[in-house]
Amino acid sequence: MRLTTKGRFAVTAMVDLAMRQTRGPVTLAAISGRQHISLSYLEQLFGKLRRRKLVSSVRGPGGGYRLALPMQSMSVADIVIAVDEPLDSTQCGGKENCKDEQRCMTHDLWANLNKKMHEYLSSVSLADLVAQQAGKAKDPTGDDQPETVWALAAGKDGTLYAGTGPDGKLWSIDKGGKAKAT
Repeated sequence: MRLTTKGRFAVTAMVDLAMRQTRGPVTLAAISGRQHISLSYLEQLFGKLRRRKLVSSVRGPGGGYRLALPMQSMSVADIVIAVDEPLDSTQCGGKENCKDEQRCMTHDLWANLNKKMHEYLSSVSLADLVAQQAGKAKDPTGDDQPETVWALAAGKDGTLYAGTGPDGKLWSIDKGGKAKAT
């Protein structure tokens, strides 16, 4: 399998989208800026992802893209295949005509590698990648503060509850301004 830029960029953009879609549709321009992927290239990729019904688009002001399926049910293989990335490391494309229209001596090796790679990429969900990224999210100051705050509420004791952080935990801010997972 040759995973080219097309497949890598598609997976990266989908992780970005999945991490931010809770706040509404995500624009390709925003993904482009954060991930340093050409906007025109993202437009091509998302056209393919939309045709495969992995994403849906929202038109007009405040529009953008959303996941069309729950991220738990979308595998990395689904994303890579949706953008026409072949999951094949054989020289013949699986046709068994590798050498002079005959099967080459190492055909089974490469065919088995294809199978294992497809199995692995099928076993990794978009949710797995988002959870992995959420575990890496750190505040630039070194504190384990959430990257994003979705809601803010005050508790009876004066604690501010900042909502769910990128790690999926409820975060609070104490009277001293220190954030912590609760």
